[in-house]
Amino acid sequence: MTRANNIIGSVDDVARALGGARDVVVCGHVSPDGDCLGSTLGLVHALRAAGITATALKAQDEPVEYGLRFLPGAAELVAACDYAGPVGTFVTVDVPSADRMGDAAAALHARAAHTVTIDHHLGRGDFSDVCYVDPDAPSASLLVWEVVKRMGIEPNAAVATCCYTGLNTDTGRFSFQNATYAAFQAASEMVAAGAEPAVVAREVYQNRSMAALKLEAVALERLQCFEGGACGLTYLLKSDFEAFGAVKSDADPIIDLVRSLRGVQVACVLREQEDVVRGSLRAKDDTDVSAIAERIGGGGHRAAAGFTFHGTMDEARALMLDEFSALGARGK
Repeated sequence: MTRANNIIGSVDDVARALGGARDVVVCGHVSPDGDCLGSTLGLVHALRAAGITATALKAQDEPVEYGLRFLPGAAELVAACDYAGPVGTFVTVDVPSADRMGDAAAALHARAAHTVTIDHHLGRGDFSDVCYVDPDAPSASLLVWEVVKRMGIEPNAAVATCCYTGLNTDTGRFSFQNATYAAFQAASEMVAAGAEPAVVAREVYQNRSMAALKLEAVALERLQCFEGGACGLTYLLKSDFEAFGAVKSDADPIIDLVRSLRGVQVACVLREQEDVVRGSLRAKDDTDVSAIAERIGGGGHRAAAGFTFHGTMDEARALMLDEFSALGARGK
């Protein structure tokens, strides 16, 4: 592998590896978001268009988020624990480390004849034989789009729709700091190839459940601001999800709601889950929230990161207040 400009490997490395591949299996991380699913399905559709046998897997046996079920091929995703077919080449997309694949998917990855990684997280991306990791890329789906084009495959509407959805969701509808020139250029190509922005917007963003709105109301009621209003924090308990019949994805938009509050530069949402607390962090300024997440055992990007805290909600809230105080002391 080569390293230049913070990029591990290259698009050509992956294009060559996949060009002669057989029995390709593509899998993302556990609890897949729009970029993860868009990358997985987009690559599978492209490989099939090139006459390469390819299967899309889910790292865990879990339902696809309601707003992503419109993606072409979403209904055909196979849970890694149920996959009994051949594994010639195993491709991970949007996966920074092997432990984010889940046990069954990691086992398949381990027995594959060839392994490939396409990702935009600067994690332990060298767990595969061939890698293309660019932490400055807006989304993994944009990297998949580059690979597809480099392989000489003409992207069809299914490929374009999946990749556009991944790019759209990971850039926050092209409103986050990673909404670069490259993101808009790729989005234009995807639309030209058949992606329909209005359809993606309707399915992903205008498809929320009543449970999601009730969770939002609770989260807003608990929202507090610290450090002169620069840091916003709210939380959700397991009992909230049980009371409303809500699922994890119902809470996903809340972090951006907190981030949207005037004056807030760093937003945090804590969600109680079994015996741990999951935290989501977003920055509106140049604060590196991935550094906060890494101190708690998580990671992510400079403007968007997450972590898992092994403790109680009260302990997690106290920890975040300490982190906010440290930011304030540094002048944030």
